[in-house]
Amino acid sequence: MSNNRIYLSPPHMSGREMKYVLEAFQTNWIAPLGPNVDAFEKEIASYVGVNDAVAVSSGTAAIHLALSLLGVGKGDTVFCSTLTFVASANPILYQGAEPVFIDSEPETWNMSPEALQNALIDALIHGKLPKAVIVVNLYGQSAKMDEILELCNHYGVPIIEDAAESLGSFYKGKPSGTFGEYGIFSFNGNKIITTSSGGMLVSNDTNKTKEARFLATQARDQAVHYQHSRMGYNYRLSNILAGVGRGQLEVLEERVESRRAIFERYYNELAQLPGVHFMPELENTRTNRWLTALTINEEEAGVTVQELLSHLADNNIEARPVWKPLHLQPLFQSAAYYPHSNGESISDLLFNNGICLPSGSNLTIDEQYRIINIIKESMKAVVEKLA
Repeated sequence: MSNNRIYLSPPHMSGREMKYVLEAFQTNWIAPLGPNVDAFEKEIASYVGVNDAVAVSSGTAAIHLALSLLGVGKGDTVFCSTLTFVASANPILYQGAEPVFIDSEPETWNMSPEALQNALIDALIHGKLPKAVIVVNLYGQSAKMDEILELCNHYGVPIIEDAAESLGSFYKGKPSGTFGEYGIFSFNGNKIITTSSGGMLVSNDTNKTKEARFLATQARDQAVHYQHSRMGYNYRLSNILAGVGRGQLEVLEERVESRRAIFERYYNELAQLPGVHFMPELENTRTNRWLTALTINEEEAGVTVQELLSHLADNNIEARPVWKPLHLQPLFQSAAYYPHSNGESISDLLFNNGICLPSGSNLTIDEQYRIINIIKESMKAVVEKLA
């Protein structure tokens, strides 16, 4: 059996990208503007069903722009999911604001409505409601948006939906990324579709998306000369990379089906093993299963997450722990944190027991069974004991 390197989530080109990239070269649109950028924005907006989309250099840049559009500044607070990559919260610091981290809940691994409610009540008592709530859709699974929207609407707090990992997912029939005032997508090299690097800000407020484009192009005023009245950013997406995105978007549904099939294969082969529990899929939702994630109960499985990761690494397979919660990061050691309603930190448990398996849409069946067999081998002693 081949021992070639298996990556967690590598890029998967379709071949359709070259048509748009070649057009950019042939027309000399080698710039952070151009026909591919305009078309990519329209195509993403149409796919998710919003009025407008703004193509930018990264998902992080899109979050930063959303916070800027909401007027977040020094002395403000922003609530944010804790179980996520640091890019979800770094833009809060860019604006000089303070993050407050909200725990996960077991059914989605995403923001706990109970913890959010406790945080909002405390904020109201202290006369300092947050300027925004950043809700992250972890590994493609939507958060409990009905409950979160109800809370945020009640307190008059806008939502930024960080759907960096969940393009192609649906919550009760509505596309992920379209529930908040702003939605965020990422096209980093490891995402379900990629532009190598890039992101998208989406919204139904076209006045705000117009402002976002202005801020993303160094906030250049309308003048013959270069004039600037506001601080801006160099955040626009390259016309070449937007061409890659257009070709990728054409096969998004195929990529979602591939990743869901990969999840099903893992589930069918591993879910019956002692101590193995897969990330749930909330009822009436479709997750894109960007990454297949599961937890390992060390006592039942007879193997720790670290031992399993090491065994996979020894066999040239990349797997990773679940995100380390942001409230545990040294960068945010002074930030406030609200655990799940029972006082137990769900995100801590998921971090300590969680693992993400290779899930790329170009993963072959043979490669996946190589991974599955190594996991079974790691747990062989326990499985044999139970047989």
